[in-house]
Amino acid sequence: MSKSVSAKMGIKENTRGIFISAPADAIKAINVPDLQIASRLSGNFDYIHFFAVSQSKLDKKFPSLKRHLKPGGMLWISWPKAKQHGTDLTLTKIIKIGYDHGLVESKTLSINTSWSAIKFTHPKKGKIYNNSYGKLKV
Repeated sequence: MSKSVSAKMGIKENTRGIFISAPADAIKAINVPDLQIASRLSGNFDYIHFFAVSQSKLDKKFPSLKRHLKPGGMLWISWPKAKQHGTDLTLTKIIKIGYDHGLVESKTLSINTSWSAIKFTHPKKGKIYNNSYGKLKV
């Protein structure tokens, strides 16, 4: 039996999470375990999932998402596959935006036929991150 999308994402039960701009079909595909789902971005979160369709909106929203992410938390950014929804986002552009705002990527996966996702976390102290798409700002 294959793992659910939520298991592949590492979403743990009874943690605090939020979906922002998430389409219903994507939430259904993730098959979220029992979470404390917030309705607004307030306080700190173990799991934040933002669905973006443009570079400018992602770049503008990223500092706020990072500010609400717990030190051991994960921020998932989803974007439309194959230029659907008129997106100007690509994996490399999303990685650059994440690094520009001080978070590092660790995993990508497919949510469903329409959405991809990439996981960002806070960098670990002392670890050197080499990514050809982005550089951490010091």
